[in-house]
Amino acid sequence: MSDKTKKRQIRLGAIIQGASGNMSAWRHKDAVADASINFDYCKALAKKAEEGKIDFLFIADGLYINHKSIPHFLNRFEPITLLSGLASTTSHIGLVGTLSTSYSDPFTVARQFSSLDHLSDGRAGWNVVTSPLEGSAKNFSRAEHPEHGKRYHIATEFLQVTKGLWDSWEDDAFIRDKETGVFFDPDKLHTLHHKGEYFSVEGPLNVGRSRQGRPILFQAGASEDGKKLAAGEADAIYTRQETIELAREFYLDVKRQLVENGRSEDDLLLFQGISIIVGDSAEDAERKYWETAELVTIENALDYLGRYFEHHDFKQYPLDAPFPDIGDLGQNSFRSTTDTIKSNARERGLTLRQVALQAATPLPSFIGTAETVAKGLQQWFEAGATDGFIVRGGTPTAFDDFVDQVIPILQARGLFRHDYEGETLRGHLGLPFPVNRYAATTNEELARAS
Repeated sequence: MSDKTKKRQIRLGAIIQGASGNMSAWRHKDAVADASINFDYCKALAKKAEEGKIDFLFIADGLYINHKSIPHFLNRFEPITLLSGLASTTSHIGLVGTLSTSYSDPFTVARQFSSLDHLSDGRAGWNVVTSPLEGSAKNFSRAEHPEHGKRYHIATEFLQVTKGLWDSWEDDAFIRDKETGVFFDPDKLHTLHHKGEYFSVEGPLNVGRSRQGRPILFQAGASEDGKKLAAGEADAIYTRQETIELAREFYLDVKRQLVENGRSEDDLLLFQGISIIVGDSAEDAERKYWETAELVTIENALDYLGRYFEHHDFKQYPLDAPFPDIGDLGQNSFRSTTDTIKSNARERGLTLRQVALQAATPLPSFIGTAETVAKGLQQWFEAGATDGFIVRGGTPTAFDDFVDQVIPILQARGLFRHDYEGETLRGHLGLPFPVNRYAATTNEELARAS
């Protein structure tokens, strides 16, 4: 069966993020309390995800903490280091790590992810973020945190430079002929000579292209600037919408922007970030939810809410009064999230207590029996609201339940594969191979000359 006629299937990622559930899930009786810094825990989760034939592991990250931060954030692995370790303990699953364009340099990032791509034999991916927390500047000798729009201008040039560095070597540049002594073809080595608004990078990169050409590029977020960046530069989006209607609207908008950028709709995949809880019955699933939700105190919840708003102190307001008017606070951090929190509170007349608890202990959109969860995923997928899901467990044991109970249902319905069909992350996701820009130019010149 050709790729054109092959039935569309759900793509799946799995988040590695400490004790799954909420900010107090580490207290759960089944939780590994130090999961965020426990390599054996990470290896076990990776093994379980690979057992389920999941496309990739996904690691979020951040660059600023204080005493109010989520416990998982206080003491956790740096993503590329962790994924490099997992590269040797896995054989098929993709390895996607988060790294900021606001506090990094293109040459270093290109080299790090290209190295991970070679270590894993073509399974690396980079989740591109612009760092929403203003405190990040304090850790990188910066006078101030770039405002939202500027961060995305920086990110756009950053990605263009990084892609250019990844094309330093053509795919067949390294000859390594011991008899002739020719190690590489100098005509297939290219220097970038980039001088832009934010970066000046000579090149070339001292790592060649990988089996999948270059790492897969994810973009995280749902703001207008984020969508624009993704439509121009990324291979995938990690986003979260609360309803299937909002998700479908987002999906159609991004696909439209892809076409406007001269790309195909199939050049980029959209992933909804979701939390799941599987129970023997609806009542059992709800019980599991409350076992974890009730571990969160209102003080914890207010701290959690504050992080989205530059760690604003919400404890200064009456808990049971309407959510306070905080103006534009949040516009320069998690903009799409803070806009949603404020509009929901306003439209539904929620109190600060309600908003804080809902933010810190959200009821998963996909909760119930395995059949119910599978049906929900199928509905979102077939409605054109997403190409796949990046899954985290809503309790410390929920991810295992997802692999053992939900994935077999999706497989039985022909919605998810029974085994890996590709050998690289690009192959798993069915994304086109990126032709080296210099090789493409040479081929075009040859075609015109013939």
